[in-house]
Amino acid sequence: MKNGRTTKGEAEASIRNAVIKFEQEFMGRGPMDVKAFILCDLVLVRLKGVLTQAERQLAKSEDGIEMVKAMRQNLISQGREKLCSQVSQITEATVSGLFTDIDVSIGERIIVFSLDQDLEAKFPSAS
Repeated sequence: MKNGRTTKGEAEASIRNAVIKFEQEFMGRGPMDVKAFILCDLVLVRLKGVLTQAERQLAKSEDGIEMVKAMRQNLISQGREKLCSQVSQITEATVSGLFTDIDVSIGERIIVFSLDQDLEAKFPSAS
C-alpha cells in the first residue's frame, strides 16, 4: 500500500495469496477457493474446500468433527504470528486480533483479522 499506489483489490489478492501459502505449508494442501475482503478495519478471508480426505472421513462422526476443529485451531495458533505478520506487511497496519472458525460439514473456514486502523480510507478512490 506504499504511497497509495496499491489498490484495494491488489491488497485483497496479496492477502488471499498469503493465506493460500499458509494453508499449503501448514496443511500440506491449499483450499479450493479463497476470497479476501477488506472492510473498514477488518480483513475477512473465506476459504472453501479446506478439508483433507482424512478430515472428511473423521467428520462423519461427532467426535471426529471435534478432532478436526481442535486440530485446525491448534495449527492456526502455531502459525498465528507468521500469518498476522504477513497481513500486517501487506496492509501496513497492526493486526490486533485474529478470529477463526471452521464448518466441518461444508468444509469452509472463515478467518477475520481486526486491524488498528480503517484500511478503506488508505486506498485511492476509484474514479
